[in-house]
Amino acid sequence: MQTRPLGKTGIEVSRLCLGTMTFGEQNSEADAHEQLDRAVTFGINFIDTAEMYPVPPKAETQGLTETYIGNWLKARGSRDDIILASKVTGPGMDYLRGGSRLTRHQILQAADENLKRLKTDYIDLYQLHWPDRNTNFFGKLDYRHDKEEDAVALEESLGALKELVDAGKVRAIGLSNETPWGVMRALHLADTMGLPRVASIQNPYNLLNRSFEVGLAEIAHREDVGLLAYSPLGFGVLSGKYLDGARPENARLTLFERFQRYTSPQAEAATRAYIELAREHGLDPAQMALAFVNSRGFLTSNIIGATSMEQLESNLESESLKLDSEVLEAIDAIHQRMPNPCP
Repeated sequence: MQTRPLGKTGIEVSRLCLGTMTFGEQNSEADAHEQLDRAVTFGINFIDTAEMYPVPPKAETQGLTETYIGNWLKARGSRDDIILASKVTGPGMDYLRGGSRLTRHQILQAADENLKRLKTDYIDLYQLHWPDRNTNFFGKLDYRHDKEEDAVALEESLGALKELVDAGKVRAIGLSNETPWGVMRALHLADTMGLPRVASIQNPYNLLNRSFEVGLAEIAHREDVGLLAYSPLGFGVLSGKYLDGARPENARLTLFERFQRYTSPQAEAATRAYIELAREHGLDPAQMALAFVNSRGFLTSNIIGATSMEQLESNLESESLKLDSEVLEAIDAIHQRMPNPCP
């Protein structure tokens, strides 16, 4: 398993990261522990979670994912061998603290709750799950600042994270679902106000959504704020299992209608082209999609997720797959014809 530096922190993380947002919804606690055991045995040292998981988010299950991970950490006694990442929820969850926001008070409260569920006294990477301001994320592209907004200043959020770092509860901080402006603003505040420097940015990146390359990739490269790529398979769409309207039993898009980001006609056409390319070269489509993400120089870690051990094994095998120049050129040719159908 290759490792890569987490920003300028001195922490080394595995190139594959185990995503856990299905733990507590599509996966039982026994399933979760089996996945965690296998991932660690394979060489993964990086686990990503969040206080609002599992997804779809709801009050009844909120926090179960972290609870499952905490129970596993306690049972295995392997905390210091794991780089553990979690997140504090951005605005909009009414059932969290009376309405989640990224205020100082809420961040400090959330972190203590994270630590309690995870049964640990520190989190290696603590991330702001999405911005507390009006901007583009979760597929939104039509940013308009046409009215005053009730946004928590980034200075306040980063100040709270500094308190957590100073208290030893957090080792490093990161952003998620952020924009180029947000990352550069956070770096500026770190330089000018003595606030913690962000080490990473967790954003979507896959064959159907390469929008990270437009502005954020250069920042990741020049500022050492590497990408933690989520949805590298586009909710599983890039495996090809949903082509022609197929809805396999117990699959995410079968169970949850809210996940529509990667199911447009444009997405279907692009997906079909990538699936055909993989098959022409004797490649598993999902492994090709993951190997493409793995190959990016601005990547810190690729967050894989699975609902079955079979899926997990297939995802793990992508670590050793290196795409040749012919495949990479063909991928770029498809991208030029059908760029970013699912931003």
